[in-house]
Amino acid sequence: MKTRNAFQHEEIFVQLIREQKERFYLLAYNYTKNEQDALDVVQDSIQKAMLSLDRLENVEYMKSWFYKIVVRTAIDFLRKHKRLQVTDDDTLQYLTPAQEDVYENVDLEHALEDLPQMYREVVILHYFEDLKLADVADILNIKLSTAKSRLYKALKLLKIQMQDVKGETAHG
Repeated sequence: MKTRNAFQHEEIFVQLIREQKERFYLLAYNYTKNEQDALDVVQDSIQKAMLSLDRLENVEYMKSWFYKIVVRTAIDFLRKHKRLQVTDDDTLQYLTPAQEDVYENVDLEHALEDLPQMYREVVILHYFEDLKLADVADILNIKLSTAKSRLYKALKLLKIQMQDVKGETAHG
């Protein structure tokens, strides 16, 4: 028998999914690089979350808690299938929902794709998903200092890549 609190958690969770479904999908897509696989990851994540919703003590942490589930489910999916698919830009543009803050700059998108996964995920969670670094560290199961150093390194690499792109277009 569900408690009143459990029903409230469930309602809040359903509302979170409704409001943030595109973000959760894009996060999963960032890992899987495949539309159907990303949808499967999100669906599996929702199922896992529903099964463990009663163990969530504070609903204020629900968003970062669910991000953590999506990230771990995506990583498990990749390990299980041992593959990473590359998607061409036209397909990616077609599959990406129109949203203001979704990688507007094509050069930035390419630079992000070139980053190693451990740096890319910190940048995406912090800047594109507007999560605090402490939440990013929690989601990725790393220390806050590690999240900070990865973000710093990622920004340094992105700056170098963006300068290279500007140099190529200026000289090319």
